[in-house]
Amino acid sequence: MFCATDGDVSEAISAARRFGLAAVARSGGHCFAGTSSTAGMVIDVTPMRSVEVAGGVATIGAGARLGAVYEALDEEGLTIPAGCGPDVGIAGLTLGGGLGILGRRYGLTCDGLLAARVVLADGRVIECDGDHASDLFWALRGAGTGTFGVVTSLSFRAVTAPAAAAFHLAWPYDHAGRVVRAWQEWAPTAPDELAASLLITAKGTGAPVVNVFGAWHGGEGDAQELLGALVTAAGTDPMSVSIQAMTYRQAKCYLAELGDQMAGTGERGEEGHSFGKSEFFCGPLPDDAVTGLVAGLGRDRPAGQARELDFTPWDGAYNRVAAGATAFPHRDALFLLKQSVTVSPGAPAGEVAAARGWLDGSWAAVHPWGSGGVYPNFPDPDLEDPGRAYYLGNYDRLREVKARYDPGGFFRDLGR
Repeated sequence: MFCATDGDVSEAISAARRFGLAAVARSGGHCFAGTSSTAGMVIDVTPMRSVEVAGGVATIGAGARLGAVYEALDEEGLTIPAGCGPDVGIAGLTLGGGLGILGRRYGLTCDGLLAARVVLADGRVIECDGDHASDLFWALRGAGTGTFGVVTSLSFRAVTAPAAAAFHLAWPYDHAGRVVRAWQEWAPTAPDELAASLLITAKGTGAPVVNVFGAWHGGEGDAQELLGALVTAAGTDPMSVSIQAMTYRQAKCYLAELGDQMAGTGERGEEGHSFGKSEFFCGPLPDDAVTGLVAGLGRDRPAGQARELDFTPWDGAYNRVAAGATAFPHRDALFLLKQSVTVSPGAPAGEVAAARGWLDGSWAAVHPWGSGGVYPNFPDPDLEDPGRAYYLGNYDRLREVKARYDPGGFFRDLGR
């Protein structure tokens, strides 16, 4: 059911309860684990997509997508720390944490959340912030994706959109180990203004490619100097280098397009079967673990199977918030590693099983050095104890909030 107002959401919940239907909220519609779909009722808030700015506060409808949000805020010279994908929904991103190229400078998307409006399981509409329903507001920041109610509006502290230097460096696969070792010592401890991700892609019939890409919030000369330090530490020159000064909005568009190019058209999303696992790491991987990880990426890979190792730098402002200050607990990490595999559309069950087998083995190869913490916005249906993995020491408190605001368990369980 498409909902354009809070009242529409209340009526949808009432109807679902009356007919005994399971109900889930949908704002962006691309949840990796499919939790925004159900055989019952989908409460779709995508019609709520307004963006209003006043006094440095951006109030955004829960159905808005990032591309439209950035366009509206750019007219005011402002932005919010969030991801690059223009089709990503602001609500799902925020309620599960929210990382992006401003994250090491300003924190998670949910760290900039000032208030939210929520429709509860009994149909009531409440406003929550640090002073009103503060326990619910705490829970929404990192654990709010369809668990406590249907969020319809979010208010953020906007920041000035900085100038940027976007960059992309690429190395051949046989240099991957050197680049990973250098990157994990360099990117998470660099100045907060630097966001430099590392992505190793294996797709098609070619050899895997090592990419370092992102943005520096400053001049092109400083970006060149910082990237030069990575190249020196790796001890190997990249086969291609691109560094371009641009506006922040241009950098977002550039990185979104670059992400599509590196992934390869049709190798993500609806056109194939994708599986992923993620984990935070609080220290560098030892040399042997790096060697095994990168070697496994290309080993025995069918041409129709795409694999990725996706390293995101942490630390900075991400870690300057106490683990219990919000529901999002991963505040002591050095980096996040997401491993994923995609098989071709219509692949037989055996190929799908083989792809998942590679993923499980690759994850297990480095898991001994991980924190055990999993990024909520990269949900993993195969986790043995998802609530603990996503929320660590905050899980018990979250269960108390869940019992208070959704005592009948109308919305989906924590961690599912």
